Amino acid sequence: MTEHEILRGVLDRWKSAVDAHDPERVASCFTDDAIFQGLHPYTVGPAGVAEYYADQPIGMTAAYDVRETRRLAGDVVLGYLSVDFGFVDRPVLTVFLSVIARRVGDGWLISHYQVSRL
Repeated sequence: MTEHEILRGVLDRWKSAVDAHDPERVASCFTDDAIFQGLHPYTVGPAGVAEYYADQPIGMTAAYDVRETRRLAGDVVLGYLSVDFGFVDRPVLTVFLSVIARRVGDGWLISHYQVSRL
């Protein structure tokens, strides 16, 4: 599986959960020790991810574009993306996202997530 396919797999699950406003399903895309940095103070682990996305407005959607990938090790992939978060009552917010996906068992989960606005 290519780096791009790996990232698409985990990020498509993340996007689907974000678009559905399902914070628990979003959190299930992350490792137990994931470092998560959205646009608010960072947290570690799925519980913090779920809390972060529970606070997001209903109707928020995510559209992403994978810009760069690197395989850091056999079971670790780095991705750099642009993400457009859409809202029903305000303009689109474009951010840049760095993620590290790690193989866990038979699947891949996000172990590091950091958003920035340039």
